[in-house]
Amino acid sequence: MKPKVFTSVSDPELAAMITRGAIGVIPTDTVYGLVAQANNQAAIKKMYSVKKREHQAGTTIGASIDQFVALGFPTAPLLAAQQYWPASLSVVVNAASVPHYLKIERTALPVRIPSPPDLLTLLRQTGALMTSSANKPGEPTATNIKAAMDYFGDSVDFYVDAGDLGNRPPSTIIEFGPNHQLIIHRQGATEL
Repeated sequence: MKPKVFTSVSDPELAAMITRGAIGVIPTDTVYGLVAQANNQAAIKKMYSVKKREHQAGTTIGASIDQFVALGFPTAPLLAAQQYWPASLSVVVNAASVPHYLKIERTALPVRIPSPPDLLTLLRQTGALMTSSANKPGEPTATNIKAAMDYFGDSVDFYVDAGDLGNRPPSTIIEFGPNHQLIIHRQGATEL
């Protein structure tokens, strides 16, 4: 079946598709991302298979700390990160209690509450989403839907076309050390 093409993450049919286990490409607050509902094991497995990424988990985005806690992420670092959110800032958090299908072989995963209101509305409807940049391993991230379609074709269920995102920087990635010190892994869209 041909993937459905949307022009907005606000389309109610998109939220319904994701909730039913569909995977596809959406504009995040940074780049185009391949997404699946984080609490849906079959959808996550399909996403990793399409991405050909069996060993490296992506970033989990959500509308609230509660959505991350429901997946098994610890509360304390999420509360510490709350001062930065919503923003294009991912926080690496211990994933010991997160389901294996989500983290694969990782012991920690980045999480983020993005700032675009339409994306937050989608996340409130779908729950947290696992995201991975819209590309094949070793290839550049798609900056437009045509490039994403060239990568994934009919192997995904939907695409959301938001135009060219080539000028968007990636998220900033931080972590809180053992003594709560801030460790910056990547300086990106959010200045610290």
